[in-house]
Amino acid sequence: MKNYIIFTTSFILLFSLFQILSGLFLTFTYTPGIEEAWNMSAGLPEEAVIISGGSSFLRTLIFGFLAATIAYFIPKKMTKNTNRIN
Repeated sequence: MKNYIIFTTSFILLFSLFQILSGLFLTFTYTPGIEEAWNMSAGLPEEAVIISGGSSFLRTLIFGFLAATIAYFIPKKMTKNTNRIN
């Protein structure tokens, strides 16, 4: 159980770090098309309506945690089955 806690904690920390670094990299390398945006804005309404779609980070973290949990237990299950066969 101790190994599982260490594995999941390190996985979550590394996963979060990679997500943040990926976001920083994408932000720094993004160059918007100002001229195209200006041309497209002519047909837009004067007032802006902001709709939030929610954060997908938590969902991504949960799926990553689930994948790590499954990945942790699969080798143990396979070695138990191999020992039974021999």
